[in-house]
Amino acid sequence: MSFVIDRMRPSDWDDARAIYLQGIAAGQSTFETEAPSWESWDANHLAFARLVVRDDERVIGWAALNPVSARRAYAGVAETSVYVAFDKHGVGVGRQLLEALISESERNGIWTLQAVMFAENQASVALHQACGFREVGRRQRISKLNGVWRDTILLERRSTEIGVE
Repeated sequence: MSFVIDRMRPSDWDDARAIYLQGIAAGQSTFETEAPSWESWDANHLAFARLVVRDDERVIGWAALNPVSARRAYAGVAETSVYVAFDKHGVGVGRQLLEALISESERNGIWTLQAVMFAENQASVALHQACGFREVGRRQRISKLNGVWRDTILLERRSTEIGVE
């Protein structure tokens, strides 16, 4: 299958939001229980590295980065978000998105990417590990989702190009 990776436009948010809502409904992607408005999402993500995958004109996945801290010392550290439409799982969309996100992050001076996911989301853990992320640790009972304590896995990827001096 051939997909096109493109920059996310504000007009893509309805489709991207629908994919995010699929992840929320499944209960394995995020502690969030509702998807934000475009304005809120836009304010909380870095201006670069906002990507979508298109199959023809349909958005079938998206990825973005958000800063881990407002402190200047962490300007080169960002957290990944990668979401793929459920009917496109297992065909390489997530891998293409994450690889493109890594490249875009390095073009913009990011030296460390981190990813946090539910321990049960082994497909996402495996995807990130296949793209050079290493497991840093497991955070036990870090928060509740729908009244149930959940563990998360923290992974990180250190760039081999940025911040290597």
